[in-house]
Amino acid sequence: MTPFAIAGVQMHVAALHSNVEAMRHRIEILMARFPWTQMVLFSELAPYGPLDQFAQPFPNDALQQFQEDARRFGIWLIPGSMFEKTEDGRILNTSVVINPEGEIVARYSKMFPFRPYEAGISAGTQFCVFDVPEVGRFGLSICYDIWFPETTRQLTSQGVEVLLHPVLTGTTDREAELAIARATAAQFQCYVFDVNGLGAGGVGRSLVVDPSATVLHQSAGQEDMFPIEIDLDQVRRQRETGLKGLGQVLKSFRDRDAEFTVYDRNSGADAYLHTLGPLEIPRQGSSRGLLASDPRTSLEDTDKKLTTPPNISVLHGKTGSD
Repeated sequence: MTPFAIAGVQMHVAALHSNVEAMRHRIEILMARFPWTQMVLFSELAPYGPLDQFAQPFPNDALQQFQEDARRFGIWLIPGSMFEKTEDGRILNTSVVINPEGEIVARYSKMFPFRPYEAGISAGTQFCVFDVPEVGRFGLSICYDIWFPETTRQLTSQGVEVLLHPVLTGTTDREAELAIARATAAQFQCYVFDVNGLGAGGVGRSLVVDPSATVLHQSAGQEDMFPIEIDLDQVRRQRETGLKGLGQVLKSFRDRDAEFTVYDRNSGADAYLHTLGPLEIPRQGSSRGLLASDPRTSLEDTDKKLTTPPNISVLHGKTGSD
């Protein structure tokens, strides 16, 4: 058995002032109650909330304080993420990994900002994989990233056994996100730690799933600290023999016969995707998707339909063309 204790912290996140001291206070409480904890994970954008007007340069004072906490308690610490303002003026959603010596050993910027709602946030392009010595390999993704299985495919193909997944989900799609978290654990034979916030930080319902898609912990809608001792030998055993002795999905993917041309942007295999219209926020009375619902419709035909005044009867009395 290779045990390792990871604690998720689901806490109230304020939007208009710093949450750094509140996070540090919860680390104090967590380590007093559960001193056997070895890693602590907070939710997405926990330190400064969801408004990019509070974007911080890296490094910054908050990170230095979290480094002090990691060193003082001898823990691995992932303090959620925060909006990072770069020297060239871009804003990224960035997380760091701090080791028990207080060193930042890895950082990760969210690859899939929640566009079009986060239109002003730049996307990261580098994956985050790090090793905990004598324990195993960990990977980091943030919120919307998990909706794109390619992100987890890349991580697990590099040997990641635990997916650390801070989220900020305060919307009605949380149920779908929980289903994706469970499916991800089964598809990629890994642990998934999905930690959400409260208040401006989300609706809670944090989740821990093992490689067989079994839920080890499910938070509700109140503050919660949940240290879970995982066994990475379970990951290695399942990847070798299959989920419940059945599907060996990582090895099956490795030994595949098919090549996926959709990932070649010049192949034309993704032509249908170009008929879906622009990535934009829906407007009141939008008829997007109704005018070109047939997947066989060409992009040229779609463009013509979108620029032609709509049939009033089809829109049930609505007179707007969008």
